[in-house]
Amino acid sequence: MPDDAIWLKDAAACVESTALGPFAEHRGRVEEIADGVAMISGLPHVRLDELLRFEAGVFGFAQVLEPDRIGCVLLDAAHALQAGDAVHGTGDVVRVPVGAGFLGRIVDPLGRPLDGKGPITAEVTLPIEREAPAIIDRDLVVNPVQTGVLVVDTLFALGRGQRELIIGDPATGKTTLAIDTIIAQRDTDMFCIYVAVGQKTSAVRRAVDALQTHAAFDRCIVVVAGPATPPGLQWIAPFAGMTMAEHFRDKGQHALIVIDDLTKHAATHREIALLTRQSPGREAYPGDVFYVHARLLERAAKLSQAKGAGSLTALPIAQTEAGNLSAYIPTNLISITDGQIVLDARLFQEGQKPAVDVGVSVSRVGGKTQAPALRDAAKSLRLDYAQFLEMEVFTRFGGTTEPRVQAQLTRGARLRAVLRQNQHAPMRLAEEVALVLAVQEGLLDALAPDQVAKFRTDLADALKTGAAETLRKVQTTGELDKADRQALLATLLKMAASLGSSDV
Repeated sequence: MPDDAIWLKDAAACVESTALGPFAEHRGRVEEIADGVAMISGLPHVRLDELLRFEAGVFGFAQVLEPDRIGCVLLDAAHALQAGDAVHGTGDVVRVPVGAGFLGRIVDPLGRPLDGKGPITAEVTLPIEREAPAIIDRDLVVNPVQTGVLVVDTLFALGRGQRELIIGDPATGKTTLAIDTIIAQRDTDMFCIYVAVGQKTSAVRRAVDALQTHAAFDRCIVVVAGPATPPGLQWIAPFAGMTMAEHFRDKGQHALIVIDDLTKHAATHREIALLTRQSPGREAYPGDVFYVHARLLERAAKLSQAKGAGSLTALPIAQTEAGNLSAYIPTNLISITDGQIVLDARLFQEGQKPAVDVGVSVSRVGGKTQAPALRDAAKSLRLDYAQFLEMEVFTRFGGTTEPRVQAQLTRGARLRAVLRQNQHAPMRLAEEVALVLAVQEGLLDALAPDQVAKFRTDLADALKTGAAETLRKVQTTGELDKADRQALLATLLKMAASLGSSDV
């Protein structure tokens, strides 16, 4: 009997059926199996991305459909499978359980717990592949996402519903910047999902420890698909994380998802494509790699009032080699997202952390989402800093400089010192406004670099003591009127004077 024939069995002898009488079942057969991919004959009615079940209880999904075979990507280890095993179609697609029960938990891309805290009760099970919201269902991105990182909040402001790419060479602080953004949401109403795709176990452990120590972990979900997991799990991980985040967005709430990282996801997609014998294109990637990431990131959006006004903000991470932003995957992701934060290896090695390259980084939403107080304080900050960096290069050749240029160099050096920030120490909005005002008004020009660092460290306590009411207003309303500005400047001036006198 051919493998793709319809088999008839007695239901009394089959544990999968409860009705009496014969039933129809489509069955295929494994022809080849290796490296997390199975080639199957039969099952002519299987649809693309349909979930398939193997005799050993292993599952996979149909990735390639050809007239005489199916390329199936496995979601479990293939140790129990061999050529000749039967395969059954389920008529369904890959789904992931979602709900508030996943908050504070570490799970795999199928929602199975990895933290040893017992089973999780799901509210509903949703497909990992879902349509992005239509344009008519979206709203303007105008509400800020405070990252707590001064260089980002002042120069490349993010908004709820935005997709901002974090990109840079290996070991330049990409994950740290994303984790700090999650930590900064501990006092907000945003739910955070961190998706680790192909990351080393030690790196994931450090990220989880940081979240459990510094963030509101009871409002976070960690989805882990390690390098040792089947490629199918690594492939579905970003889509599963996006579905978990969409659950909160569709309820009128707000979510932030970090995908770490899409470069490894693209490599997994290429691996699967080559194993299933799809035609390779540029850099051996299949032709649909752009579409894979586009349909994923398009799901991040700010919904209209009619749809509940929820939002989903995406921070995908990508890796470059030797700072090459023109490589295939980086250019794809840059064109898909609403801006990019570029981390520079040279700045990182010089100790400028976060190592954000302000000349290449951009946010295509920008000041529209900034709090008014921060926007007014930082309106010329990027231009001043860019001019300082250019002047600094020329003054390295030696020679005397006129007083005006020397003053700009002094101001720029203080600004660079202010933009340095320790990891896992996000700043509040009011503190960022105060620090930028101190730089812009020249209050730090007379301080030595080490005194600038101390000024920044002591700022929070000084504001609580000398400008508590102004601090509260800025934090709650995001605005700073003229009277409050003068009161804040008086506190900052007193603080700078005390540091200057102590230095003497």
